[in-house]
Amino acid sequence: MAFDGEGMEGGTMKVREKLDCMSKPIYLDYNATTSHAPEVVAAMRPFLEEHFGNPSSAHVYGRVMREAVDKARIQVADLLGVSPDEIVFTSGGTEANNYAIKGTALARKDRGNHIITSAIEHPAVLEVCAWLEKQGFEITRLSVDATGLVYPEQLRKVITSRTVLVSVMHANNEVGTVQPIRELADIAHDHGALMHTDAAQSVGKIPAVVDRLGVDLLSVAGHKLYAPKGVGALYIKQGVSIEKFMHGAGHEQGRRAGTENVLEIVGLGAACELARRTGAQTHAHLKAVTNLLWDSLNAALPDVRLNGHPTQRLPNTLNVSFRGVAGHRLLETIGQEVAASAGSACHSCATTISPVLRAMGVPAEWAHGAVRLTTGRFTTPAEIAAAATSIVRGVKACRDEGA
Repeated sequence: MAFDGEGMEGGTMKVREKLDCMSKPIYLDYNATTSHAPEVVAAMRPFLEEHFGNPSSAHVYGRVMREAVDKARIQVADLLGVSPDEIVFTSGGTEANNYAIKGTALARKDRGNHIITSAIEHPAVLEVCAWLEKQGFEITRLSVDATGLVYPEQLRKVITSRTVLVSVMHANNEVGTVQPIRELADIAHDHGALMHTDAAQSVGKIPAVVDRLGVDLLSVAGHKLYAPKGVGALYIKQGVSIEKFMHGAGHEQGRRAGTENVLEIVGLGAACELARRTGAQTHAHLKAVTNLLWDSLNAALPDVRLNGHPTQRLPNTLNVSFRGVAGHRLLETIGQEVAASAGSACHSCATTISPVLRAMGVPAEWAHGAVRLTTGRFTTPAEIAAAATSIVRGVKACRDEGA
């Protein structure tokens, strides 16, 4: 492989210098990922610069790391309102979902082979269910209404004595609709099934207290709540036994093999502690700036549509469609000024209609114009005003050119 005369390091430095000199666009893609909160960085720093031991080692280097993992486990548990020994650290939300669903399916296969999920789950759930379907499991995918809601009565109609798991996300990553998890969990338990919820998008934005949700399994993704990428957690209710997802030595109370990623586990713990302390304040801020953005767009532009539930949705999530404008073209037009996404970031390069919007029955002329605008704890009203101006200008430009 050939490189230019400056070498890889020199080229990388030039890219960094160019990025530093650029005027960064306003970030409105917090559902894709978050930046690191300063409190998270501060908590992690000693484990990047000083502490390095293996948490399984008995000597002082290992004990420091073990104590850090134990502290983080308490911090995650406190946010969810559970016992620390019910928390298993994972490499992220995707692994947590895989562990919950595959682990339950394999552990309970003698009881039944039926799993119920919804049509608007993240691929980290839908793809797992599709794989299990190839292994002989029966998968039922619940439809949603025009706002993205799953109706509990629909679950009641399809659940059977052979159902081993119901997995429905707490809040949708694209439109933000919050599901009636407690009602769904009660129905699942009435029929002897376990209840899992993917709470990657909800944790840190709205209360995700396990006792209120009534779930047996709950997935957390660190990089959605100002912790690093590559770390997450799975809550497993005491007394619930699921098959191991990772095999090896006896890490994580023998439930998830592999030396713990202490640096990022510490970051996740700090992020959960921050979310627990500032939850109400953060919720109010997110709701205020998101509503300001919606009001600004709705007042300035004709033919604007809100996708998702009007009230029962995440306080930071605004999925909007502009009639006559392709979402991807709008994002290209405003890309130097606003960073957002068309539908889910996991397939944002696609020009097809989002599967979530299709499941909701959003008409094609609206679905093609959908963009997801998501705010965060660092979003300011001034940024919202500037972003709204850019989006309005971009929509008008796209309509003028027929894009």
